[in-house]
Amino acid sequence: MGAMTSSMAAKFAFFPPNPPSYGVGLDDVTGKLKMTGVATRENVDVLKLCTRRGNSVVAMYIRNPSASLTMLYSHGNAADLGQMYELFSELSLHLRVNLLCYDYSGYGQSSGKPSEHNTYADIEAAYKCLVEMYGAKEEDIILYGQSVGSGPTTDLATRLPNLRAVILHSPILSGLRVMYPVKRTYWFDIYKNIDKIPLVNCPVLVIHGTDDDVVDYSHGKQLWEHCKQKYEPLWIKGGNHCNLELYPQYIKHLKKFITAIETSSLQKTGSGPVPDQLDRPRSSTDFREKPRLSMDLRENLRRSIDFKEKPRTSTNHKETSRAGPDKKDKSRKSVDRSEKAYIGAEIPEKARNSIDRFGDMVRSVGLCNIDCFRPRATHA
Repeated sequence: MGAMTSSMAAKFAFFPPNPPSYGVGLDDVTGKLKMTGVATRENVDVLKLCTRRGNSVVAMYIRNPSASLTMLYSHGNAADLGQMYELFSELSLHLRVNLLCYDYSGYGQSSGKPSEHNTYADIEAAYKCLVEMYGAKEEDIILYGQSVGSGPTTDLATRLPNLRAVILHSPILSGLRVMYPVKRTYWFDIYKNIDKIPLVNCPVLVIHGTDDDVVDYSHGKQLWEHCKQKYEPLWIKGGNHCNLELYPQYIKHLKKFITAIETSSLQKTGSGPVPDQLDRPRSSTDFREKPRLSMDLRENLRRSIDFKEKPRTSTNHKETSRAGPDKKDKSRKSVDRSEKAYIGAEIPEKARNSIDRFGDMVRSVGLCNIDCFRPRATHA
């Protein structure tokens, strides 16, 4: 019965890109693993990690020489490391953190099949790698879970009492609650985050879009309300399930959170707020800003989503990226780093501040380009 439940859950919860967006091979010069299909960077290590369930998962470690904290990122259910490569590089740079990301079993070049319990083993292997290979300490690690990634993230966080912090991005209360408005937890449910979040002792930041039509933002609100250590949440008005990185307040709020936990001693007392953060009003000028997207930016976002949908022609893609009213870009200071979008589209270089340039880059990343968790045509 348990195996049948896991198999049914996998059918609606996991959609690994097919074919994978990258490959893995050996570098002829160094003899180390490298990813093909993406840019090569000297500060990136490519790894294969063995899990306790016998799978080999691909991971990527990005070093930042100015980092004092390390982020362990669990991505959404319709992406792999190749698609997320540029975003991860930018997050490491802008947040000044080391970043370890990994593909779930059955995703990308990872072996095995995706399942709830395999993802638990996957994130455990990634955490073990951080501690044993890179010398990271539990109290210096931030767990970041996006969408379905909130499941393994929350589960691991309940077992790490000295963890520095947790970030939940468009999280789910549980798998069943995404599809049906149930008020209790059933034995066959998966990723029971609502039951686990009260057991997390570290500060928790929740980010959710108010127009999320895949995972209603009430999921994020309820999870935040059940946290022991609440940090000021980010409810992005107009934000959908897959475009929150395009809003300027996304990276602003993340930077604010990282700064807060860096400067705090964060001594674990069992419960309580991050200093000056508990019970703050949820309204903020950041929460209500519209995304400042130029016409070029919005057009390229649409082209990127179309680009990533092509391999999955059998899936009905309903997600569309939303943007606020057009605002003409004024002349701004140029930044010291500029890169072309991952999809290779030629885009005129414009002077932008660092936050706007972050959004300019991330337009090419389809973080979740299908109706994940949404029920199919058949009904129970």
